[in-house]
Amino acid sequence: MIAKRYEPFWKTTPLEKMSPVEWESICDGCGKCCLQKLQDDETEEVFYTNLSCHQLNIGSCQCKVYETRQDKVSTCITLTPDQVDEFHWLPDTCSYRVLYETKDLPNWHPLVVGSDKEMLRQGLTVRHYAVNENTVDEEEWETHVIKWVHGMPEPYDII
Repeated sequence: MIAKRYEPFWKTTPLEKMSPVEWESICDGCGKCCLQKLQDDETEEVFYTNLSCHQLNIGSCQCKVYETRQDKVSTCITLTPDQVDEFHWLPDTCSYRVLYETKDLPNWHPLVVGSDKEMLRQGLTVRHYAVNENTVDEEEWETHVIKWVHGMPEPYDII
């Protein structure tokens, strides 16, 4: 008798049909969406910084107040399945974006590998370069702008 092979839920369930638990598990926990962004008033172009929200625990890349984050941080963006076609502003390593665009998770994703070890080995979290936003005067935020090159930050001169 041949055993039936089951495909993982992310290969069989569209993002917009996932249960809340499935949706949350797609997040790889990199912390990149918790980095502050600046927007050019004239062009509306969005620039990432290496400055993390003050509620992000940089070492674990976890929000300290996840369940109440919208109450604690008015500018916090919640990623939802109905916005998935708008995720182009996220880094190209964001698992939601990768799954939407390729229909599969990256080979380093914790759901694929079974842990976050490969993701950490490849440096795909913000833990090695993020700086708490509260440690930098807002007038200096432009000096912290980065650009994404395959999900990794590089300095970006916007002036």
